[in-house]
Amino acid sequence: MNSRNAILARIGAALADVPRTERYDAGAIPRDYRDSHAGVDVTALFAERAADYRATVTRTAHAPAAIAAALARRALAGLVVPDGFPAEWLPAELGLRRLADRPPLSVRELDAAGGVLTTCALAIAVTGTLVLDAGPGQGRRALSLLPDYHLCVVGADQIVGDVPEALRRLAPRRPLTFISGPSATSDIELERVEGVHGPRTLDIVIVDSNNPGTGGTA
Repeated sequence: MNSRNAILARIGAALADVPRTERYDAGAIPRDYRDSHAGVDVTALFAERAADYRATVTRTAHAPAAIAAALARRALAGLVVPDGFPAEWLPAELGLRRLADRPPLSVRELDAAGGVLTTCALAIAVTGTLVLDAGPGQGRRALSLLPDYHLCVVGADQIVGDVPEALRRLAPRRPLTFISGPSATSDIELERVEGVHGPRTLDIVIVDSNNPGTGGTA
């Protein structure tokens, strides 16, 4: 007997005394359990947890200034900006070559650009995780995996407390990418190596203001 048949046999034995008229009712299961451990200030918690993962986090009320400052710290040949990125969040002068992913850039072109600027679908405070779903300003999944640098801009109102809340807000049929810090692995002799399956460097700008294009300082 193979493993599959063994498992099915055990399930059948466990259900042997269940009446055939009995039906499973998922709605009757109590779901009043605690689904968040985030506390009150989810923005501060997300910033702390994302920084724990070695992301550089900036909170600001003026997105263009914060983005310009983040890019000034990096030596990039070019920056990929997907369709739908909010124009009011862009600095007046990027200071480097801006690339559109239309028509889709090749792997070589993405690698040569070195950086990508995106929004996100939401962020999770407890885990310090960004979630991208290929929506406006995010582009296709390859954009956040191939360039060596990723700058992600997050509205404070996009930050949720914990994973259950995030899953309720996400569309399960969309191409979801969960990002917790720069890409890294410790598989090789337990030595942490960054940039293995994605960007080596992750910068996050959290926009506190409801009007991200005006007011405040980075």
